[in-house]
Order: sequence, then C-alpha cells, then structure tokens
Amino acid sequence: MADHDNAGDRSPGMPAEPERRAGNEDRPGRRHGKRRRSRKSAVALIVGLLVVVIAGGLAIAGLVIQSQIKGEIDYFEDPFEELTERPNSAEGEEGEADPLNFLVLGSDSRISAGDPTQWEFGAQRTDAILLVHLPGDRQSAQVMSIPRDSWVEIPGYGTNKINAAFSFGGPPLMIQTVEQLTGVHIDHFAVTDFEAFAALTDELGGVEITLPDGLNQGGVQLEPGTHLLNGEQALAYVRQRYGLSGGDFDRVQRQQNWMRAILKAAFDNDVLTNPGKLVSFLRTVASSVAVDEGFEIEQMRTLALSLRDIRPGDLTFMTVPVAGTDTSSDGQSIVVLDQEPFDALMAAVAADDEVAQYIKDHPELTTLGSDVS
Repeated sequence: MADHDNAGDRSPGMPAEPERRAGNEDRPGRRHGKRRRSRKSAVALIVGLLVVVIAGGLAIAGLVIQSQIKGEIDYFEDPFEELTERPNSAEGEEGEADPLNFLVLGSDSRISAGDPTQWEFGAQRTDAILLVHLPGDRQSAQVMSIPRDSWVEIPGYGTNKINAAFSFGGPPLMIQTVEQLTGVHIDHFAVTDFEAFAALTDELGGVEITLPDGLNQGGVQLEPGTHLLNGEQALAYVRQRYGLSGGDFDRVQRQQNWMRAILKAAFDNDVLTNPGKLVSFLRTVASSVAVDEGFEIEQMRTLALSLRDIRPGDLTFMTVPVAGTDTSSDGQSIVVLDQEPFDALMAAVAADDEVAQYIKDHPELTTLGSDVS
C-alpha cells in the first residue's frame, strides 16, 4: 500500500490561479469572529464532540456562560449561499427529528484553519475530511472519514485529490464537491484542529490510548501497551507520517482513535457535572472551532438536548470504502474509492435509512476497532 504522507503538498495537477472557478474570489476569505493565531498542523474534531459535549454543557451552563462561549467560536459567512442543484435533505420519520449531516475539516495549511480571512488560492488543503451523520432518532452518530487523497471530480477543476477542493475554492467548493460525490445534503460545516486539543487533553488529565507497537515520534518514545497520553504525546501519535504499514489510512484511524479517547475522557471525568471543569472545557473546545453562521449556540443547545442519551459507545468511526491506491496520469499518489459500496453507504446516509444497521450488516466496511496500531 502506498504511503500518502505528502498529500498536503501542492499537486502537479493544480491549475494556475487565473483558472479558478468564477464566483469564489470573495467567498472563502470571509467570516465573522475574532482573528486567530496560526497553527502548524490540523486534524478534524468530530461534530459529535462539539455537539454532545460543548452543546450538552451549554444546555446546563446557563445564559451567562453560553454568551461567553459563543464569543469564543468563529463563524464562517454562509458557505451554502451560492450553491445550486444540491441534494435533497432527508426528513425524519413521524415523531423524529430531521437527520443532520456535518462536513468537518482540518487544515494542514500554515494559515490557521479557523482564520479563513487569510484564505489564498492554492495555499491550503485539508488534512482530514469527515462526514458526520446524526440520524433522525438521535440514538447514534456515524463519523465517516474520506481519505484526503481520494481521486474525485471537483466542479470547475476536473479530477483531482478531494483535499484540493478547499484549496481551489474554500468552504463553498468543498461542500459542493462532497455533495456531488456522495449525494448527501450537507447541513452544517466546521473547520477545527488538534493544536488546541493538546491543551484539552492535558485539562482532562490525559487520554488513555493503547499503542500495540509503541511510539517513537517527535521526541516521544513509549513502549507497547496502554498509556495515559498527555497532549504532547497525543499530538505525536496522530502526527506520525512515516513507518505506518497502512500509510495515511493508519493515520486516519489514529486521528479517530484520539477523538474517541477525548470524548470518553470527557464523560469519564464528569466534565458536564462539574461547573469549574465545564467552563474551562467549553472555552478550550469552542476556541478551536469555526462553524457556518447558521449553526448558532441556540441550535447547538437544542440539538444537544435531542442527543442527551448518546454516549461514546453510540458513535461509529469508519473510513469510507476504498479500492486501494494508485498513481494518477500526472504522477500523484491517489486513493481510489470503491464506488459501488461507497455509493450504497452514501445512499443509506442520504435517506437516513437506518445507517447504523446498514453498517452492522456490512462487516466488510472499515470501522474503527479497539486495536489501532
């Protein structure tokens, strides 16, 4: 299996700036909120954590704290405004809420993913791409990673790696690309990173992760076994670029594994029931995320209440079906999606057709297990 560790680099097939899609010049670089500091690396935090923990805390935190937390979150101006010919949104069954789909990104750019005012054509790509599905019954959540090197059609730019869509056209083009690829209606968009979550990990007292092969990365050396990782160690764990047998596929699973560990630690440490822990926790998480302006605090709180019964074990982490790796005609290392099962999975997501059961009925799908190397 090829190693795709250079996926964040500009690809040989990237078009020159004048060829960019008309209408994107003004959109990607605008947002509401404060200017944020630059961060070196970024991977996505699941909306499940954002909603279940942040908004769940907001549901019990009171109006004063809600106002304070709201000031920490960055908001993109509506990235959906210019999109046309979108997939239909699904409707919930009688007595249920409408299902929701979030597109969550992490940027590998030197420019902060949370500061899209600095967006430049060709300057940023996304290190992690997650489609998060919240079914209408609100009893589970499915977190699906789309490999950043997936070779797909990008509207207006031909075939390229999917992470190039953000580079070419910012949030609107990224959303359009994913909707065209999956047939799934995206309801909300978020960009975040793990730099701030190193501090969050330390605030939680560390996160427990099993290292079957140990860890020797970035000055961090750990023997095989289960360890309580601090923020620095966890960052080294998800940033390892070489020496993984599955290349970027293994790194995706490590990212998911850390997300799961953070979520578990938040529940295990009773963060939501301790006012002192809660405020600090919410501020740390909120300060590391940018969302579309339609996803306001009030909506987060309402959604959290509908998700109050969800626990870490109710979240399924998985990678979408892939057929393997290949090389494009212009020499890029790419990931080839396994189109038939990919389309079937996305059809279930688009229709909210018991997605959790669909995944259980198809054990060949690559879900995150307990043993992550």
